[in-house]
Amino acid sequence: MYKRVVITGIGAITPLGNNIKEFSDNLFAGKSGAAPITHFDTTKFKTKFACEVKGFDVADYPDIFDRKEVRKHDRYSLFAMVASQEAVIDSGLDFKSIDPNSAGVIWASGIGGIGTFFEEVKGYVLGDGTPRFSPFFVPKMISDIAAGHISIRHGLRGPNYATVSACASSNNAIIDAFNLIRMGKVNIMVTGGSEAAINEAGIGGFNASQALSTRNEHYLTASRPFDKTRDGFVMGEGAGGLILEEYEHAKVRGAKIYAEIIGGGMSGDAYHMTAPHPEGLGAIAVMEQAIKDAGLSPEKIDYINVHGTSTPLGDIAELNAVKKVFGEQAYSMSISSTKSMTGHLLGAAGAVETIVCLLAMQKNAVPPTINFQEKDEQIDYKLNLTLNQAQEKEIKVALNNVFGFGGHNASVLLKKI
Repeated sequence: MYKRVVITGIGAITPLGNNIKEFSDNLFAGKSGAAPITHFDTTKFKTKFACEVKGFDVADYPDIFDRKEVRKHDRYSLFAMVASQEAVIDSGLDFKSIDPNSAGVIWASGIGGIGTFFEEVKGYVLGDGTPRFSPFFVPKMISDIAAGHISIRHGLRGPNYATVSACASSNNAIIDAFNLIRMGKVNIMVTGGSEAAINEAGIGGFNASQALSTRNEHYLTASRPFDKTRDGFVMGEGAGGLILEEYEHAKVRGAKIYAEIIGGGMSGDAYHMTAPHPEGLGAIAVMEQAIKDAGLSPEKIDYINVHGTSTPLGDIAELNAVKKVFGEQAYSMSISSTKSMTGHLLGAAGAVETIVCLLAMQKNAVPPTINFQEKDEQIDYKLNLTLNQAQEKEIKVALNNVFGFGGHNASVLLKKI
């Protein structure tokens, strides 16, 4: 018989705030995290804006980093350390008092240390041909190193690895952590995801694939899911961290419980490298799997935080899939895309948006889909898409969808206890 799994700690660093409180306040206020890019000169780039993490300074975290330690981290793993540390503190766990083999880390990143890779290769190409690579180059760049750093910091000797499935990466991490605990392999998992791809390579690459919005004159409203004039996603960066814990273990120590994870779904589109299946077959399958895994009837779900990236094809395919899975219930539930505010955090999106679902349960409110202006005749607006303003609503069960390049789909289903 499966064990129950609950979430006892959360942490975040996002374009809307560098901790959970800041993030929550700006999220429900409907703030846009978009701004002109400051990380590099965008003069010759098609897209000149993104949702950057603002005011981030490692000096503000002396309990996590010293000067020598910082040199070992790419920006994505700096974010991982900050978000995971906030989650650990929030959980009230003292890892020194538990069996280190009973706790582990699964941390996701869709791209990993792309900033480190770009800078090291650029230094070589622009040099005289002598290979002067940093000894930290490879360990800073690889996508699993954030999980390694987190486990080293807390002395966790349980399962330790990364999940990489593009934008589905951190939902896959959460589902893997959930499964390890419910099967009795461990009692505690630190999980989540981080991404930091707002650099020349990241923006240039996504521009080349025509995935990004180029609405440079109106960057604050450029991420506009479900709007007729949407023209691509807005790049975001940051991290979301969660502490997953076996229910009885959490109860014995009197832990605060945000919600229970009751199901997870994973599927593939088997269709196209970057485009969603036009009939939403993978999206339908992943939601049905999560619901079946939970042993729940679809009408019990109150809110879906949809993938909703503000791309012309993706938004339509996902909403059609929701209608297929939920039927008439689709018109009773609340739906929103918080990427309208945070931008798309790629491999960190699932973790951050799972946290959004937890905050919505806590506040009994649905965060908005901002920037909506013009109706698209291919979208059914009888669905409650929570357009432009947050809405009060009791949320007992919430679903979080994320879909990634390569046709990777992952859904996490949460229930308030």
